Amino acid sequence: MNDRPGVGAWFRPAVLGLHLFAIAAIGFCLFMGTWQLGAYDQRQEDERAEQGSTGAVALESVWSPTDIFTTDQDQRPVTVTGTFRPAEEQLWVTGREHDGEDGVWLLAPVTVDDAQLMVVRGWAPRPAATFPEVPAGEVSFEAVLQPGEESAAGWDATARTIGSVRIPTLLNELGYADLWSGFAISTDAAVAGGLEVADVPESDVSWTAGGRNLGYGLQWWVFAAFALFMWWRMAREMVLGRDR
Repeated sequence: MNDRPGVGAWFRPAVLGLHLFAIAAIGFCLFMGTWQLGAYDQRQEDERAEQGSTGAVALESVWSPTDIFTTDQDQRPVTVTGTFRPAEEQLWVTGREHDGEDGVWLLAPVTVDDAQLMVVRGWAPRPAATFPEVPAGEVSFEAVLQPGEESAAGWDATARTIGSVRIPTLLNELGYADLWSGFAISTDAAVAGGLEVADVPESDVSWTAGGRNLGYGLQWWVFAAFALFMWWRMAREMVLGRDR
Protein backbone atom coordinates (compact mmCIF):
# COMPACT_ATOMS: atom_id res chain seq x y z
CA MET A 1 0.00 0.00 0.00
CA ASN A 2 1.39 3.41 -0.95
CA ASP A 3 1.54 5.79 2.04
CA ARG A 4 2.75 8.76 0.02
CA PRO A 5 0.21 11.62 -0.11
CA GLY A 6 -1.45 12.40 -3.42
CA VAL A 7 -0.83 15.56 -5.37
CA GLY A 8 -4.17 16.93 -4.24
CA ALA A 9 -3.01 16.93 -0.63
CA TRP A 10 -0.59 19.72 -1.44
CA PHE A 11 -3.44 21.94 -2.63
CA ARG A 12 -5.81 21.73 0.30
CA PRO A 13 -6.98 25.16 1.51
CA ALA A 14 -4.69 25.28 4.57
CA VAL A 15 -1.65 24.17 2.61
CA LEU A 16 -2.51 26.44 -0.31
CA GLY A 17 -2.58 29.39 2.09
CA LEU A 18 0.91 28.45 3.24
CA HIS A 19 2.06 28.30 -0.38
CA LEU A 20 0.78 31.80 -1.06
CA PHE A 21 2.33 33.17 2.10
CA ALA A 22 5.67 31.56 1.23
CA ILE A 23 5.60 32.96 -2.32
CA ALA A 24 4.93 36.45 -0.95
CA ALA A 25 7.62 36.18 1.74
CA ILE A 26 10.29 34.77 -0.58
CA GLY A 27 9.45 37.26 -3.31
CA PHE A 28 9.68 40.15 -0.86
CA CYS A 29 13.05 38.96 0.45
CA LEU A 30 14.44 38.54 -3.07
CA PHE A 31 13.16 41.98 -4.07
CA MET A 32 14.72 43.65 -1.04
CA GLY A 33 17.99 41.78 -1.56
CA THR A 34 18.15 42.82 -5.22
CA TRP A 35 17.32 46.42 -4.29
CA GLN A 36 20.09 46.54 -1.69
CA LEU A 37 22.63 45.09 -4.15
CA GLY A 38 21.54 47.68 -6.69
CA ALA A 39 22.11 50.38 -4.07
CA TYR A 40 25.58 48.92 -3.48
CA ASP A 41 26.41 49.11 -7.21
CA GLN A 42 25.16 52.71 -7.32
CA ARG A 43 27.31 53.64 -4.32
CA GLN A 44 30.33 52.19 -6.11
CA GLU A 45 29.54 54.25 -9.22
CA ASP A 46 29.06 57.40 -7.12
CA GLU A 47 32.44 56.82 -5.50
CA ARG A 48 34.11 56.53 -8.93
CA ALA A 49 32.35 59.69 -10.13
CA GLU A 50 33.43 61.55 -6.99
CA GLN A 51 37.05 60.55 -7.56
CA GLY A 52 36.86 61.61 -11.20
CA SER A 53 35.34 65.01 -10.37
CA THR A 54 38.22 66.12 -8.14
CA GLY A 55 39.78 69.29 -9.53
CA ALA A 56 43.40 69.35 -10.63
CA VAL A 57 45.97 70.67 -8.15
CA ALA A 58 49.65 71.46 -8.57
CA LEU A 59 51.68 68.25 -8.69
CA GLU A 60 54.12 69.49 -6.05
CA SER A 61 51.28 70.05 -3.56
CA VAL A 62 50.44 66.33 -3.37
CA TRP A 63 53.69 64.56 -4.27
CA SER A 64 57.44 64.99 -4.55
CA PRO A 65 60.23 63.02 -6.26
CA THR A 66 61.37 61.58 -2.92
CA ASP A 67 57.89 60.40 -1.88
CA ILE A 68 56.73 56.81 -2.30
CA PHE A 69 53.60 56.60 -4.46
CA THR A 70 50.56 55.89 -2.26
CA THR A 71 46.77 55.78 -2.55
CA ASP A 72 46.77 59.52 -1.81
CA GLN A 73 48.29 60.11 -5.26
CA ASP A 74 46.52 57.31 -7.14
CA GLN A 75 44.13 58.67 -9.82
CA ARG A 76 44.73 62.24 -8.60
CA PRO A 77 44.26 64.93 -11.28
CA VAL A 78 47.22 67.31 -11.20
CA THR A 79 48.79 70.16 -13.11
CA VAL A 80 52.31 69.25 -14.17
CA THR A 81 54.80 72.05 -14.82
CA GLY A 82 58.12 70.97 -16.26
CA THR A 83 60.36 70.61 -19.30
CA PHE A 84 60.23 67.71 -21.76
CA ARG A 85 63.53 65.98 -22.39
CA PRO A 86 64.70 65.52 -26.03
CA ALA A 87 62.33 63.64 -28.35
CA GLU A 88 64.76 60.74 -28.85
CA GLU A 89 64.47 59.87 -25.16
CA GLN A 90 60.81 58.96 -25.56
CA LEU A 91 59.60 55.37 -25.84
CA TRP A 92 56.55 53.35 -26.83
CA VAL A 93 54.57 51.27 -24.34
CA THR A 94 52.98 48.32 -26.12
CA GLY A 95 49.67 46.56 -25.49
CA ARG A 96 47.53 49.63 -24.75
CA GLU A 97 43.86 49.87 -25.71
CA HIS A 98 41.93 52.92 -26.85
CA ASP A 99 38.26 52.70 -27.84
CA GLY A 100 38.63 48.91 -28.03
CA GLU A 101 41.63 49.04 -30.40
CA ASP A 102 45.07 47.74 -29.44
CA GLY A 103 47.97 50.13 -29.79
CA VAL A 104 50.79 51.91 -27.96
CA TRP A 105 51.34 54.77 -25.55
CA LEU A 106 53.90 57.47 -26.22
CA LEU A 107 55.83 57.80 -22.96
CA ALA A 108 58.05 60.84 -22.42
CA PRO A 109 60.30 61.93 -19.55
CA VAL A 110 59.52 65.39 -18.17
CA THR A 111 61.93 67.14 -15.82
CA VAL A 112 60.05 68.27 -12.73
CA ASP A 113 61.95 69.36 -9.60
CA ASP A 114 65.23 68.01 -11.00
CA ALA A 115 63.78 64.49 -11.38
CA GLN A 116 62.19 62.74 -14.36
CA LEU A 117 58.44 62.17 -14.34
CA MET A 118 57.34 59.66 -16.98
CA VAL A 119 54.30 61.06 -18.79
CA VAL A 120 52.00 59.32 -21.25
CA ARG A 121 51.55 61.95 -23.96
CA GLY A 122 49.05 60.04 -26.09
CA TRP A 123 47.98 56.86 -27.86
CA ALA A 124 48.73 55.56 -31.37
CA PRO A 125 47.69 52.36 -33.20
CA ARG A 126 51.38 51.47 -33.75
CA PRO A 127 54.83 52.93 -33.10
CA ALA A 128 55.78 55.63 -35.59
CA ALA A 129 59.05 55.60 -37.52
CA THR A 130 60.16 58.71 -35.62
CA PHE A 131 59.07 60.14 -32.32
CA PRO A 132 56.82 63.23 -32.32
CA GLU A 133 58.56 66.46 -31.37
CA VAL A 134 58.27 67.50 -27.74
CA PRO A 135 56.90 70.86 -26.56
CA ALA A 136 59.62 73.48 -26.24
CA GLY A 137 60.54 75.15 -22.96
CA GLU A 138 58.69 74.89 -19.69
CA VAL A 139 55.06 73.85 -20.14
CA SER A 140 52.07 73.19 -17.90
CA PHE A 141 49.46 70.54 -18.62
CA GLU A 142 46.89 68.47 -16.78
CA ALA A 143 47.37 64.78 -16.11
CA VAL A 144 46.19 61.96 -13.87
CA LEU A 145 48.67 60.21 -11.59
CA GLN A 146 49.14 56.45 -11.81
CA PRO A 147 51.16 53.92 -9.79
CA GLY A 148 54.03 52.19 -11.53
CA GLU A 149 52.99 48.89 -13.10
CA GLU A 150 54.18 45.59 -11.68
CA SER A 151 54.20 43.30 -14.72
CA ALA A 152 57.35 42.35 -16.64
CA ALA A 153 58.58 45.24 -18.74
CA GLY A 154 59.84 43.58 -21.97
CA TRP A 155 62.34 46.34 -22.84
CA ASP A 156 63.68 46.62 -26.41
CA ALA A 157 66.41 49.25 -26.50
CA THR A 158 66.69 49.25 -30.31
CA ALA A 159 63.00 49.88 -30.99
CA ARG A 160 62.62 51.82 -27.73
CA THR A 161 59.53 49.83 -26.82
CA ILE A 162 58.57 48.46 -23.43
CA GLY A 163 55.74 46.24 -22.26
CA SER A 164 54.81 48.13 -19.10
CA VAL A 165 55.49 51.31 -17.17
CA ARG A 166 57.52 49.57 -14.49
CA ILE A 167 59.50 52.23 -12.67
CA PRO A 168 62.46 50.07 -11.48
CA THR A 169 63.00 48.81 -15.04
CA LEU A 170 62.83 52.33 -16.47
CA LEU A 171 65.27 53.55 -13.83
CA ASN A 172 67.75 50.82 -14.76
CA GLU A 173 67.38 50.99 -18.53
CA LEU A 174 67.09 54.74 -19.11
CA GLY A 175 69.94 55.73 -16.82
CA TYR A 176 68.30 58.70 -15.13
CA ALA A 177 69.66 59.63 -11.71
CA ASP A 178 66.21 60.34 -10.28
CA LEU A 179 62.82 59.07 -11.39
CA TRP A 180 59.45 59.77 -9.79
CA SER A 181 58.00 56.59 -8.22
CA GLY A 182 54.85 56.68 -10.35
CA PHE A 183 53.83 58.15 -13.70
CA ALA A 184 51.17 60.40 -15.19
CA ILE A 185 48.72 60.14 -18.08
CA SER A 186 48.24 63.47 -19.81
CA THR A 187 44.66 64.55 -20.46
CA ASP A 188 45.78 67.59 -22.45
CA ALA A 189 45.69 67.34 -26.25
CA ALA A 190 48.19 70.20 -26.49
CA VAL A 191 51.05 67.90 -25.45
CA ALA A 192 49.84 64.77 -27.29
CA GLY A 193 52.05 65.41 -30.31
CA GLY A 194 49.16 64.86 -32.72
CA LEU A 195 48.23 61.52 -31.15
CA GLU A 196 44.97 60.57 -29.49
CA VAL A 197 44.70 61.47 -25.82
CA ALA A 198 45.20 58.20 -23.93
CA ASP A 199 42.43 56.63 -21.89
CA VAL A 200 42.86 56.90 -18.13
CA PRO A 201 42.18 53.54 -16.43
CA GLU A 202 39.01 53.42 -14.37
CA SER A 203 39.45 54.15 -10.70
CA ASP A 204 39.63 51.21 -8.33
CA VAL A 205 36.98 51.60 -5.63
CA SER A 206 37.15 49.71 -2.37
CA TRP A 207 34.44 47.07 -1.98
CA THR A 208 33.68 48.65 1.41
CA ALA A 209 32.11 51.68 -0.30
CA GLY A 210 28.43 50.89 0.18
CA GLY A 211 29.37 47.80 2.18
CA ARG A 212 26.33 48.18 4.41
CA ASN A 213 24.04 47.79 1.39
CA LEU A 214 26.02 44.73 0.30
CA GLY A 215 25.60 43.18 3.75
CA TYR A 216 21.88 43.91 3.84
CA GLY A 217 21.43 42.47 0.34
CA LEU A 218 23.10 39.19 1.28
CA GLN A 219 21.10 39.12 4.51
CA TRP A 220 17.81 39.38 2.63
CA TRP A 221 18.83 36.49 0.38
CA VAL A 222 19.60 34.40 3.45
CA PHE A 223 16.11 35.24 4.72
CA ALA A 224 14.69 34.06 1.38
CA ALA A 225 16.55 30.75 1.67
CA PHE A 226 15.32 30.32 5.26
CA ALA A 227 11.73 31.08 4.22
CA LEU A 228 12.00 28.45 1.47
CA PHE A 229 13.26 25.88 3.97
CA MET A 230 10.49 26.67 6.47
CA TRP A 231 7.84 26.49 3.74
CA TRP A 232 9.01 23.01 2.71
CA ARG A 233 9.17 21.78 6.30
CA MET A 234 5.77 23.16 7.36
CA ALA A 235 3.99 22.16 4.16
CA ARG A 236 5.37 18.62 4.37
CA GLU A 237 4.30 18.27 8.00
CA MET A 238 0.81 19.56 7.19
CA VAL A 239 0.40 17.15 4.27
CA LEU A 240 1.82 14.10 6.03
CA GLY A 241 -0.06 14.87 9.24
CA ARG A 242 -3.37 15.16 7.42
CA ASP A 243 -2.84 11.82 5.66
CA ARG A 244 -2.01 9.79 8.80
